[in-house]
Amino acid sequence: MEIIKQTFAKKLLDVKAIKLQPNDPFTWASGWKSPIYTDNRKTLAYPELRSFVKQELVHLIHSEFPEANAVAGVATGAIAQGALVADELLLPYCYVRPKPKDHGMGNQIEGTIPEGSKVVVVEDLISTGGSSLKAVEALRNAGFEVVGMVASYTYGFPVAEEAFKAASVRLVTLSDYEHTTAIAAKTGYIKEEDLAVLAEWRKSPSTWKQD
Repeated sequence: MEIIKQTFAKKLLDVKAIKLQPNDPFTWASGWKSPIYTDNRKTLAYPELRSFVKQELVHLIHSEFPEANAVAGVATGAIAQGALVADELLLPYCYVRPKPKDHGMGNQIEGTIPEGSKVVVVEDLISTGGSSLKAVEALRNAGFEVVGMVASYTYGFPVAEEAFKAASVRLVTLSDYEHTTAIAAKTGYIKEEDLAVLAEWRKSPSTWKQD
């Protein structure tokens, strides 16, 4: 698994799905200052990388959640990834909106999976875990058993780890912030001295470099 985490982190950096700027931070929609920007949807543009993500998520599900008999993607980032994974596994698929639609049937869960399904949730990026766990809650409220979640990437925030623990959801990811910063330093993408700055951000992202 270590090799996969390192390999995928490098692939994300190579296609600029992840950008690291410790000295010129980004501003997230939340207002947080961040030395990293992640857009895993870029992986969909590269056939070999898209296939890599699909196959490795499938391998995770086979090894960690073999009891799963349905797949759910989290909207919007993981809709495509979830569909690709479900297709490879030949399993029923749905995706979960952040909230029910305000028109039509008012669906939050789009698609039909069998009643009582054991669902593995596919996510593209875990930050605080809030939106991911809302999808889990929606599935549970609809009567499905969520056996776990696989995701392409996580920042590894303590608040997210606590949230997943509280919700009794096991999360397994292809790569993470720690492996990304290590690979970035090793390949010269960032300087060794930047590692301390990057580590500080993850400890308290909501207060890092705030005026």
